[in-house]
Amino acid sequence: MKNIFRTSAMFMAAAAMTLGMASCNKDDDDDAIYNEDDSAALAIIEQFVDNTVAPTYTALAAHAEQLADELAVLKEGATNAGVDQACSTFLAAREQWEKSEAFLFGAAGDFGIDPHIDSWPLDEDAFNRLMSSPDMLAALNGEDGDVVAGERLGNALLGFHGIEYILFANGQPKAADAISENEWIYVVAVAGDLRNRCYQLEVGWLGDDAPEAHIEKLDDLEMQYTVASGDYSYGENMENAGQAGSTYRTRKAALMAIVQGCIDIADEVGSSKIGAAYTGEDVTYIESPYSQTSIVDFHNNIVSIRNAYMGGVENARDESKSIHNHVKNINAALDTEVQEAIEAALAAIDAMPAPFVNHISDARNGAAMEACAALSEKLDEVVDALRNN
Repeated sequence: MKNIFRTSAMFMAAAAMTLGMASCNKDDDDDAIYNEDDSAALAIIEQFVDNTVAPTYTALAAHAEQLADELAVLKEGATNAGVDQACSTFLAAREQWEKSEAFLFGAAGDFGIDPHIDSWPLDEDAFNRLMSSPDMLAALNGEDGDVVAGERLGNALLGFHGIEYILFANGQPKAADAISENEWIYVVAVAGDLRNRCYQLEVGWLGDDAPEAHIEKLDDLEMQYTVASGDYSYGENMENAGQAGSTYRTRKAALMAIVQGCIDIADEVGSSKIGAAYTGEDVTYIESPYSQTSIVDFHNNIVSIRNAYMGGVENARDESKSIHNHVKNINAALDTEVQEAIEAALAAIDAMPAPFVNHISDARNGAAMEACAALSEKLDEVVDALRNN
């Protein structure tokens, strides 16, 4: 299951970030370029928050809300066209989530949202028991079924892959009459919980700039969304790096955290998402097997790195306010190598035979693993460059 791999990965990431921030803290003179008065560093951070994180989580929350609404309608009377539309909305939400995985630090990590909405494989034995439990189905069918799902089902029955299991089979949308009444009860509750967690990501980073209705929903559910239950959103926390109340002692620490997030997902895509099945470590550890969109997921994970490094999502990018631009000023050759490594990883992933679930042993998967490892190594060099300049 993903949460086993991810728990280990997040532990290592937390350790790495702690060490990185300790390096920044050991000597006030070590701030160099990234000192507290450096407006260029602040501009990079603000661009990341406002034009990488914010548009990604805003789109994710909107698609998750739409999906929950569409599934609620289908529960009352399903049609093939309606299921097809819900599948399209699901994939749109899925795209934004995968494009967010370079910044799983912050709200996603602190509130356990990542394993809550994106664990796999689905526990089919537990699912079958659930389908035979009148009491649990009645609870899920209640007005607060979304809350019941989030609190009682467990990660292996929640999130994207629970919904995917109901809506897709063999890479295609299911026929409406292939989904049972009990399955509609389940999927509507799980989609409601997914929506709530996506609101938590959005409000967690955007704070008061998030839609008021989303803030009110979280308040009604008593779901936390600020840093350490304080006054800062996660965006404010990063933008106020180096100031009292921020968990980032320096702006350099905040920039290093952004790059570390990129390293973490590059490692996960190569060693776990591709590598677990390809190496035979766990042939059941396959992301998105029912929609057969694993390779799309991997691709979008690397896009999340590109967005974080290059200064924003594609239609809101400003390379002059990016880690890419600053690294270019420190070490132009390294910046070129990072960009080439990003594109090489994307190309290697796109060259993998689809669907991944049917071709786990293909040698092209190994090439994609190597490309992700090479990207991770280059990003490690970026961390060193930021630390030492």
